[in-house]
Amino acid sequence: MEGLVFLLFGLAVVSALPHDPIIRKLDSGLRFQYMRGPDGTPHLVDLWGTVEDLAKAARYNPDRQNVYHLFTRQNPTVSQPLLIGSEGLLGITNYSPNRRTVVLVHGWLDSVTSDFNSVLVPAFLSAEDVNVIVVDWSAGAGTINYFTALANTVPSGESVARFITWLNQATGAVPAMYHLVGHSLGGHQVGIIGRNVGGQIAYITGLDPAFPGWNTNNDKFRPTDGVYTEVIHTNVGLLGYMATLADADFYPNGGLNMPGCSTQECDHLRSFYYMGESLRTGGFTGQRCLSYLTAMTGNCHLWGTLRMGGLVPKTGQSGIYYLETNASPPFSRG
Repeated sequence: MEGLVFLLFGLAVVSALPHDPIIRKLDSGLRFQYMRGPDGTPHLVDLWGTVEDLAKAARYNPDRQNVYHLFTRQNPTVSQPLLIGSEGLLGITNYSPNRRTVVLVHGWLDSVTSDFNSVLVPAFLSAEDVNVIVVDWSAGAGTINYFTALANTVPSGESVARFITWLNQATGAVPAMYHLVGHSLGGHQVGIIGRNVGGQIAYITGLDPAFPGWNTNNDKFRPTDGVYTEVIHTNVGLLGYMATLADADFYPNGGLNMPGCSTQECDHLRSFYYMGESLRTGGFTGQRCLSYLTAMTGNCHLWGTLRMGGLVPKTGQSGIYYLETNASPPFSRG
């Protein structure tokens, strides 16, 4: 009888324990928050990670599941596949190591068909004869479980870095010929890629890098991830990161509410529309600010200006900048 009592007590203790223990809290704020996906649909996400969340992330194998799509002026609308380790497949594509290479990395719940890619692929090809490689990491980013998608951001970035290293070894291309561009979770991932290529990538652009889960995250975008790094902030403190992250940080319209937008998601997406227009026509000129707080209020009177976005890295330039845009295309006032 005594043994039965101890058994029942033990079962009661076990049943009282959480069935899926919390192992990490991404932010100090509320555990459950609504975040909108790329189509504007709100999703209730859990910013506290559990053992099961990590188990789901561990099932993602970016070396096997990431897909690389090549677009060039010879194939601007239908991509050609690239596969790490397959020089034979590479040899029958339109890739040229003599051209600059742009690598595009989408965000949460996105894929190769996202608006981010549909805007920037033609914008880059229109502006310059480049190789555009679209990274489809939807196998890691396509889950409603935001914690899992965030955890997948780092291994995906490390895998893309291995792909770039292989491509360079196979073709003789060099990091100085690259421009990495990422949005949201991809905005941090391009930094992870750059640091895993030794910080030698010529130009890295983060487009409103994600805020939830990144404030105290050591893997977030860093100024040293490339030779020249730039971030465009359009929904600070909500979907996008608030503080500075790069050599040059731009806060259009203060970085929070974009003219012509009525939702946070619209603000968040504006970053790549601004980038696309900057490639074709330029025109976005930022006024230097003392801090990101003065940039958010537009109270910027320091000497110096800098063009936002564009094809060419502003190597050696740095600072915080404010500018205003129109509510509809053309967004640039310059």
